Amino acid sequence: MDRLAGIQEFVTVVDAGGFSAAADKLHLSRSAIGKTVARLEERLGVRLCHRTTRNFKLTGDGHAFYEHCVRVLAAVDAAENAVTPEKGEPSGRLRISVPVLFGRRCVAPVVFDLARQYPALRFDMSFTDRPVDLIEEGYDLVVRNAVLPDSAVLTARRIARQRMTICASPSYLAARGTPACMEDIASHEAIVYGRDGTTRPWLFPDSKGGSYAAPTRSRIVLDDLEAAADAAAGGLALAWLPCWLIRDRVQDGSLVRVLPDVEPLVFDTFAVWPKAPFMPARLRILIDALAERLPGMTGTDREIKSSG
Repeated sequence: MDRLAGIQEFVTVVDAGGFSAAADKLHLSRSAIGKTVARLEERLGVRLCHRTTRNFKLTGDGHAFYEHCVRVLAAVDAAENAVTPEKGEPSGRLRISVPVLFGRRCVAPVVFDLARQYPALRFDMSFTDRPVDLIEEGYDLVVRNAVLPDSAVLTARRIARQRMTICASPSYLAARGTPACMEDIASHEAIVYGRDGTTRPWLFPDSKGGSYAAPTRSRIVLDDLEAAADAAAGGLALAWLPCWLIRDRVQDGSLVRVLPDVEPLVFDTFAVWPKAPFMPARLRILIDALAERLPGMTGTDREIKSSG
């Protein structure tokens, strides 16, 4: 028995949003697609979808089966690419999860360029700051700004580094004075990032290879970094933000770096994907593009220092 029989048709139906659209894409009749999926359901002994002449909706079993089928087909594609890499341009769908602001500002432009370069690629991108379960939620790739634990089922590659800096508006510094050392930070008001009742400390590297938290007086807590940059530019308080986020504001003079000679904390940014014997060409192209272009977008401490 061909255990892959019907899987491509089923995945195409889901991706296309119905049997008629899938039939057009596969150059088959709607009846033929329907019978293929029905045989697949019979073999599995479960209902994968509810369908009428107008509507199509996956069942719970259908959702679970679909996510596994996508990974199976990706593995088949990767196996073929491993022995016939010259067969053509990459194709298929990539499901991606990225942080909201970093994803919008830095990752999305890379993805959009790939979409223009490879018309056969399809992208499904989710912007969220919550932790996602890559395997359970069926993502091909997630981008995360965090130290990642060892995993038997995931692979990670560092694709960028983000440097943090303290900043403030010229008006705030004129009114409150400019900190001359790290100890002075405690006497200033601060804009801090917080989610779910917790706030993120302002971290700086110590002499032992670790980090320490600068004492801050949290006047404003926000769960959006761009809003924090707006608040800082508005003269409300000091803020601790990624250099890439404030680069334009430093250049136009609306923000000034504070204590620019203090060694900045650097966050690593990773691409994470499920471990597999083979990597699909479309996934490899995406990861390579991110690793090549993101360092130029996040910049270096020297670059932003020279622009201020």
